[in-house]
Amino acid sequence: MTDEITDIPNPNDVTETLRHAIGERYLTYALSTIMNRALPDARDGLKPVHRRILYAMRELRLASNGGFRKSAKISGDVMGNYHPHGDSAIYDAMARLAQDFNVRYPLVDGQGNFGNIDGDNPAAARYTEARMTAAAEALMEGLAEDAVDFRPNYDGTLEEPVVFPAAFPNLLANGSSGIAVGMATNIPPHNMHELIDACLHLIKSPGAADDTLMQFIPGPDFPTGGVIVEKPDAIAEAYRTGRGSIRLRARYEVEDLGRGLWQVVVTEIPFQVPKSRLIEKLAEIVQTKKVPLLADVRDESADDVRIVLEPRARTVDPDVMMGMLFRNSDLEIRFGLNLNVLIDGLVPKVCSVKEVLRAFLDHRRDVLQRRSRFRLAKIDHRLEVLSGFIIAYLNLDRVIDIIRYDDDPKRALMAEDWGKPHVRAASEADYVPPVPAADETDAGLTEVQVEAILNMRLRSLRRLEEMELIAERDALMLERAGLDDLLADDGSQWKRIAEQLRETRKQFGKDSPGGARRTTFAEAGEVADVPLEAMIAREPITVVCSQMGWIRAMTGHVPLDRDLKFKDGDAPRFAFHAETTDKLLVFGSNGRFYTLQASTLPGGRGMGEPLRLMIDLPNEAQIVDILIHRPGGRLLVASSDGDGFVVPEDEAIAQTRAGRQVLNVKDCVAQVVRRVTGDHVAVVSENGRFLVFALDELPEMGRGKGVRLQKYRKVLGGQGMLELDGGLGDVTTFAWAQGLSWTMGGGKTRTEPDLTEWKAARGGVGKRAPHGFPKTNRFD
Repeated sequence: MTDEITDIPNPNDVTETLRHAIGERYLTYALSTIMNRALPDARDGLKPVHRRILYAMRELRLASNGGFRKSAKISGDVMGNYHPHGDSAIYDAMARLAQDFNVRYPLVDGQGNFGNIDGDNPAAARYTEARMTAAAEALMEGLAEDAVDFRPNYDGTLEEPVVFPAAFPNLLANGSSGIAVGMATNIPPHNMHELIDACLHLIKSPGAADDTLMQFIPGPDFPTGGVIVEKPDAIAEAYRTGRGSIRLRARYEVEDLGRGLWQVVVTEIPFQVPKSRLIEKLAEIVQTKKVPLLADVRDESADDVRIVLEPRARTVDPDVMMGMLFRNSDLEIRFGLNLNVLIDGLVPKVCSVKEVLRAFLDHRRDVLQRRSRFRLAKIDHRLEVLSGFIIAYLNLDRVIDIIRYDDDPKRALMAEDWGKPHVRAASEADYVPPVPAADETDAGLTEVQVEAILNMRLRSLRRLEEMELIAERDALMLERAGLDDLLADDGSQWKRIAEQLRETRKQFGKDSPGGARRTTFAEAGEVADVPLEAMIAREPITVVCSQMGWIRAMTGHVPLDRDLKFKDGDAPRFAFHAETTDKLLVFGSNGRFYTLQASTLPGGRGMGEPLRLMIDLPNEAQIVDILIHRPGGRLLVASSDGDGFVVPEDEAIAQTRAGRQVLNVKDCVAQVVRRVTGDHVAVVSENGRFLVFALDELPEMGRGKGVRLQKYRKVLGGQGMLELDGGLGDVTTFAWAQGLSWTMGGGKTRTEPDLTEWKAARGGVGKRAPHGFPKTNRFD
């Protein structure tokens, strides 16, 4: 008999699909990232790491008017008590709160190297010290008065606040940025005076429109200043939807150096742009001559920002030069606004500015109510103690007798009937212990009162005067009545919140140090595209390109037959006169046109630079020709197979280094490019066949293979393969009435006035070339 084995499932095993398992775990990770790391809380504008840093500094008693402590000590306490992550990440977060070029109202007062606007990193935590600022203290005002909820820290040994009371709208005042899973936030800083004005308006008119708030908050206020050139309508739309972008430019001024000379000095750079990187970009622009108007850049900054920009000529318009720099450098940026925040610390939402301010005000009301109830409880406790003190003062002898002679003074004080007269005992024998009442609730003193009396010092007895106790009691009763009225009336609560906001505005507003608006507004002042003649000095140059592709520009129009130096094994190929304002068209054998600015060519003192470093010309492609661009002109392009067409020059201009594909080539190469100057086309093959036809027979197009210019015979070659009997030799255009000229041996020029014999339809074979035509089958 065999035992039957059956698979019995283990009840502890949990089976689920891989998709469900991964999805559930990734969702958990995403929620953790969103809520505990990346997105700030709309109420206090802080992320957990910032909140824990400031709370740890409060626990260390690092007040704004106190001493500093080592940053290593602070980051260590934060990591050990509240934030179990890397100490370097904690220190970086704390250092950012101390950088006045990153935070509009710094929350940490740093002592030492905390980084700079150049982008340099802060010194190590062991070298720097820190304490809180007054703004940080304002965020935590009321923590000891049950203003917010607390929760256990990560190991349950301590407690930390869920959110700060926040005396001002820190989310918009200091801004925030972060990247979560599937969402991000990017909030610019604003001026606190303007934010509080908007809050006061919302308290007065809760239904105020979003556009109305623009009267109080015209736009962000960046710590590095700058000029906002975004249109007010675009800013209003961004504030209304919570998404948008804001154009921010550097602030500059023109310094007169005398004798017609001037220079531009940049005094404020855009927010979050490292100055060192900006200088490098401007230096690159000078080197590559991307902005020909700019001759040099110098960094003369000390404690302030001072970037000097020198123009290439005194005739340059400063606004035109700065307009080009705004386009080509980080002197102008777009700050993307994305008001994605946590509402009540739980729900991520893209909010409008009004919704964020509303969330802050609702939080302030909740804080006010909680602090008022906390104060009520304290007043009730104090009133109870004061009532006991008054009873003790009125029956001081009896209290002393009980404390002196009774074995259990606490029970005796609670059991004593304080309404009947008492006689002081002359001795312990005369002391009459109190008789406990049948109902303990009828006792004269409560346990709280008795504890306060027993803990009172003897020296207080002489100062324990009835009038002072009664005055304190009456004042507390009056305060209690006011708190009761406050909690019962919504209008009184909002009035108190408005008073608190005005006090905060007085402390951090525009009249306080550093409280004035730094970022101003201006018209964009877009600089229209202007001819290069208006931007750079128009000077003659001689462009020289060697057979190996080394190009240079010599100053002035030197003779084209002048002997020039080239690298060993190299020789001249192209040489022509041009001007610094010209654009050059480089035609490659791959059928692409590349564009170069003549003013950006290397000087003629050396051997030049490889042309392939300036354009993305493949190594297997050769340079067919280099032409000076003539706007409105036309070019004839042709391949080695004899196909070609006419292309407008303006459509051959390339905007990138990669060039523009014009002539499609396959199993052949681009061979000829000629400027169209007449009404007829002359084409010659490699085997000397000459053909003339009307230019109208060629199509004009922007890109393509083209049409057949000349027909070549197919002959039987080696191994029975068909081959073409020659290919395209050269092609040119001319005016029929003037005839066709070409250069003969010895430098002589011959003109053939009548080409009727060779004229035929396009695509023909042609006839033998005219007498005296060069054996090279080239028209040059």
